Amino acid sequence: MPTHYKAPLEGKVAIVTGGGRGIGAAISQNLASKGANVVLNYTSDSSRERTQILAERLAAEFGIQTTIVQASVGELDAAKKIVDAALELAAKIPDHGKVIDIIINNAGVARNDPLGKITVEEFNRQYKVNVLGPLLLVQEALPYLPTDRSGRIVNLSSVSATQGFLEQTVYGGTKAALDAMTRTWARELSERATVNSVNPGPVKTDMYGGTTVEFRERMRSWVEHAPLMHVKGKEWESKTEEEKQRLKADGGREGYPEEIAGVVGMLCTPDAAWTTGSVVSANGGMVMSL
Repeated sequence: MPTHYKAPLEGKVAIVTGGGRGIGAAISQNLASKGANVVLNYTSDSSRERTQILAERLAAEFGIQTTIVQASVGELDAAKKIVDAALELAAKIPDHGKVIDIIINNAGVARNDPLGKITVEEFNRQYKVNVLGPLLLVQEALPYLPTDRSGRIVNLSSVSATQGFLEQTVYGGTKAALDAMTRTWARELSERATVNSVNPGPVKTDMYGGTTVEFRERMRSWVEHAPLMHVKGKEWESKTEEEKQRLKADGGREGYPEEIAGVVGMLCTPDAAWTTGSVVSANGGMVMSL
């Protein structure tokens, strides 16, 4: 008789911050497709309906448990709200216990400002969400992480952490801090979970779509030299004339959210058990070494 196929993350409980849109939504989809039960965090009221629809679709499509939780990552009460939601979800899974298997620190904010115009308020806003938020969430989840090295923590970093892009003193600094925390956590949590960062470059999301023409022009040389950002053949032919003009102006294409999610999902599987403390490049070759 054929045996039951066990998906690589079947029965696991995963938290995805910012899990209802952009890269976060793609990660939620990827983890669900691998059998994980997913807690989708969102921040604003305007994201509630979109996140709920996604959660319901993933539950129906993949036969998993999902829940959504509104919390502003970086606020002092947010981590507890998210962890409590994960524990409620875990209680619905037979024989699972109070365990949180996977944490994806995806939620983030960005703004580009020249050095002379950076304000304390903007500095605090970005560091609060991009650095303090992941720290508080992992702290809150510590009692519930696995004790057999099967846990997975993945932090969404950026090529901005290493490339010194103009006007990214603050944003680049937050992502460099996140990479530093990744390495420290990989050592401190070595008996509990692997901890890795993933560093996308430009990705086709609302966040990157909102950047200025001037910023995209400055990014052009980086995009042109990234081997996987070139668009040719059938991929080029499938584009509209408007899209082709945009690609020519930008020097190539952005990554797609599902391409980033695929790397994140791989790091959450047993196949990645020997990878920790790493910054894994998922940027089309924009960054090839760290």
